[in-house]
Amino acid sequence: MKHNFGAGPCILPQEVFKEASEAVLDFNNTGLSILEISHRSKEFEAVIVEAERLVRELLNVPLNYSILFLQGGASQQFAMLPMNLLPEGGKAAYLDTGVWASKAAKEAKNIGSVEIVASSSDKNYNYIPKGYAIPSDAAYFHYTSNNTIYGTEVFEVPATTVPIAVDMSSDIFSRDIDIRDFDLIYAGAQKNMGPAGLTLVIVKDEILGKTGRTIPTIFDYQPHIKAGSMYNTPAVFSIYVAMLNLRWLKAKGGVAVIEQENIIKARTLYDEIDRNPFFKGTAEVEDRSRMNVTFVMDSPELEAEFLALAKERDLIGIKGHRSVGGFRASIYNALSITSINALVDAMREFEDKHK
Repeated sequence: MKHNFGAGPCILPQEVFKEASEAVLDFNNTGLSILEISHRSKEFEAVIVEAERLVRELLNVPLNYSILFLQGGASQQFAMLPMNLLPEGGKAAYLDTGVWASKAAKEAKNIGSVEIVASSSDKNYNYIPKGYAIPSDAAYFHYTSNNTIYGTEVFEVPATTVPIAVDMSSDIFSRDIDIRDFDLIYAGAQKNMGPAGLTLVIVKDEILGKTGRTIPTIFDYQPHIKAGSMYNTPAVFSIYVAMLNLRWLKAKGGVAVIEQENIIKARTLYDEIDRNPFFKGTAEVEDRSRMNVTFVMDSPELEAEFLALAKERDLIGIKGHRSVGGFRASIYNALSITSINALVDAMREFEDKHK
């Protein structure tokens, strides 16, 4: 059995893979593949309607928010967001907690004025800044809820009177959130929702159309809302697999149930990191991510030896990002506690070998 700790594209449930693979050959007994079916057909219309309904149900999305299935990944949203929310002459506030947060701010600077309210770059992004002020005249405040590279996560929504936009690419559907705390959420699908190629956007309708900008139509949220996410050809297969994955999540009991599983998985791995003298966590304890667990060893030689052991034990994708080094275990929704235990067993085996 392979234990896939990859950061994304990442693990999805085996039953989702099975159903999706069957649909590649014959989708719902149509005699056509899901890869060739028309996005205007009644069969695919049923898919996108169910996908939207499941997002709304699983996240308790109020009716005054629109749900969009777009393309271009979170990286496109780095630009699309300020195009739609940042007025001419206005400014946006950004929290800098890592590479993706920094890239989001950089793109926004191409659109208008940006104020970085706080940054954790001074300690290689191993913590979430606290106690910063968000300017009340900002058009919106943006942050990244989970930092995949550095293993930090924002669990408390910052207090502010301005609209909040958040990149939830790597922790959406992993824990309960109150959608009403946010005005816009965007997320690349390839962590907890589905395969790469799909981007989810949840946006409060009343915040749109107020910038005075002329926006290229493809980058304007409103035409996409009006067209039901089919202004242009949508990512049909990615939406279909996401729908299957959301069905799986609902059948498990929803977000509240998966959150408890994620808490147990993360606690199990962090407990071993803290107990085992050969490993050391890189993120500040209070800001540790439940989705991406980052840890190191005392020397590159030891790390290379443990990576070799991990490969022997079919622990896939644990090599850390070059910005942090060491190891990164991404423990998204579909990864079972069995895989966590397999990694813990390997860590203990390594310890016993070197006693």
